Amino acid sequence: MEQSSASTNSQSVFDHINRWTRTSTMLKAGVIGFLVLLLLIPTGMLRSLISEREMTRNAAIAEVSSKWGNEQVIGGPFLSVPYEIAAKDSKGQNQIQTTYLHFLPDQLLFDGDVRPEKRNRGIYTVMLYNTQLTIRGTFKKPSLTSMGLPAGTAQWDKAFLSLGISDMKGIRNSIAFTVNGRQLPAESGIPTNDIVSSGVSAPVQLDAATYRFESKLNLNGSSQLSFLPFGKETQVNLRSSWSTPSFTGSYLPDKRTVSTQGFQASWNVLEFNRNFPQQGIGNFLNKSNVKVADNVPLFGVKLLVPIDEYQKTTRSAKYGILFIILTFVSFFFIEILDRRRIHPMQYLLVGFAICLFYVLLLSISEHISFDWAYLISSGVILTLVTFYVRYVFRNLRLTILFSAILTLLYGFFYSLLQLEDYSLLLGSAGLLLILATTMYLTRHVDWYRAYDPERAIA
Repeated sequence: MEQSSASTNSQSVFDHINRWTRTSTMLKAGVIGFLVLLLLIPTGMLRSLISEREMTRNAAIAEVSSKWGNEQVIGGPFLSVPYEIAAKDSKGQNQIQTTYLHFLPDQLLFDGDVRPEKRNRGIYTVMLYNTQLTIRGTFKKPSLTSMGLPAGTAQWDKAFLSLGISDMKGIRNSIAFTVNGRQLPAESGIPTNDIVSSGVSAPVQLDAATYRFESKLNLNGSSQLSFLPFGKETQVNLRSSWSTPSFTGSYLPDKRTVSTQGFQASWNVLEFNRNFPQQGIGNFLNKSNVKVADNVPLFGVKLLVPIDEYQKTTRSAKYGILFIILTFVSFFFIEILDRRRIHPMQYLLVGFAICLFYVLLLSISEHISFDWAYLISSGVILTLVTFYVRYVFRNLRLTILFSAILTLLYGFFYSLLQLEDYSLLLGSAGLLLILATTMYLTRHVDWYRAYDPERAIA
């Protein structure tokens, strides 16, 4: 009898524990929370996959750009004159050191067209440009007055004119300077890198009070075209058929027009808008001994790719865990309100389907537009999940309701991606609406006996 009584008590305890595991709301909520944490692993792997594909795209762009021409920075022309200074070496012996005097132009004008060029590398499209620039300006005759130079001798007969070009591979035609009507063929390289590190130069005779120069530049580049404000007044006029420019650097255009046919932009930068003089000795623009372009303010235009599918996919993947949570919450409340048990494995399979959506979105968006990729990917996953939950719920009404909820969630997150400036406002309002709806639908639920068929709804 005692053995039978003990066996009965043991069976009673087992039945009680079994009933508790099947009906405990908190236990089910804890299991769902664990599944959400588990799905953080594939969502994290998704972001790594997106970053890897983006790096592959960037490597393809860099490879094509390195052969065509990288981002271009144009500086000058400016006038340089060798200057000999008597100095003593470490042994106290006299020696002659040569440095350079540099004179920036009074007027500097760039006028040109930026023509987009499209190249393909595998599945990737690389957008490049060719620019036809006309460069004009004026110098006054250089003077050493008030420069505060150490005693020395200026070699005026060795003066030269220099034009800074950041990537020489982009030069498509020979370059010449026309100075006061005389044509001066330019040579590759600059005798000194005090002002710019690469470019072309030409010797010039200093035999007039004013020097007017003109040059034409046929230059390839990629992504961005920038200018250094070397003139007392630097004017830049650019035109292009590119419809998505981004005006970059320290100065915005004074006038600009952007339309689907392209853009026009004009800058006018004065010497008072920058922090360096018009003339000096040696590396007078930059005393920190780094590249001039890192210290002197640049300005220009960046040719933006209209749609970057990787940035949009990354933004959508950031909402992935929130999407999973809202989907699981919908599952959970269907359990509560309809008193229908759903196994954790069924939660997990639906969660994996949601993760697969982002893989589909990434792979399809590499070949077609992001909007169509989002529509196709969401349609495939909605079909898959709807087919699956039809057999989970065994109820057509609940299946339609759950599919409608998923459709609304996909539409909601798509809206967040499109309204970048208002995504926080829309997201906050959307989550508030979701919370309010949940609170309203569960206002009569007895959470202590949520799974009890007799007392689930108060």
